[in-house]
Amino acid sequence: MGKLIFGAAFLLVLASGLFFAPAIPGLQIHPTDQFLVKPLGGAAELNFYTPTNVTLWMGLAIVAIFTLMVLGSAKRAIVPSRIQSVAELAYGFIYKMVEDVTGKDGLKFFPYIMTLFMFILTANMLGLIPGSFTTTSHFAVTAVLAMLVFVTVTVTGFVLHGTKFLGLFWVGSAPLALRPVLAIIELISYFVRPVSHCIRLAGNVMAGHAVLKVFAGFAGALGLFSFLPIFAITAVYALEVLVAFIQAYVFTILTCVYLKDALHPSH
Repeated sequence: MGKLIFGAAFLLVLASGLFFAPAIPGLQIHPTDQFLVKPLGGAAELNFYTPTNVTLWMGLAIVAIFTLMVLGSAKRAIVPSRIQSVAELAYGFIYKMVEDVTGKDGLKFFPYIMTLFMFILTANMLGLIPGSFTTTSHFAVTAVLAMLVFVTVTVTGFVLHGTKFLGLFWVGSAPLALRPVLAIIELISYFVRPVSHCIRLAGNVMAGHAVLKVFAGFAGALGLFSFLPIFAITAVYALEVLVAFIQAYVFTILTCVYLKDALHPSH
């Protein structure tokens, strides 16, 4: 039923655009323009040291996290304020996740995992502010986060277990003839982890914002019938708020799963 309603609404928007849209010469919708990296202060060219909109919004994410987690809970009141309640809820949520997935041994990595979750979630939420920039929509950002997780997990595995960590790729429960083949598959899947880790986050965030931009373009082009895509924008925006949390959660829980392999490299 839901798919039928969505399909009917989409066809209605399309039909109204074809038959009732005002003639606006040169009107074009560019859903990817919002992801352009631009230098701050009107710099003529980009260098590795040039402050950009990415730098600005990453900095704002750090400020927001500091305000919530440090300033918001500085008083440590017995009856917490709303900000302190949110900070304590986030702390308890991630702490429980790390403990459940990795065990007690993984709690030493809790500050790192908590930082990952809060940065991704805050960056996603800030990106939903009209006129803002979503840093997690860029593979350059998510790839660095994914590679940090990959290096941390790999180094931890070898430091704790030495060459025994390679047992992660040897499926001892499989028939002997299949073990070399499965070892190659496991090795390939292990090195693909950071790729899927970063693409999942950036791809989902980018797709949602592109859809919002397309519907916003429809709203500007349909004139009298602009209320139709506005309804769609409202629905997609609500979905994007949910996606912002889900993608931060997925990235974090996958980090915990990978860390568990490093702490307990056995099938």
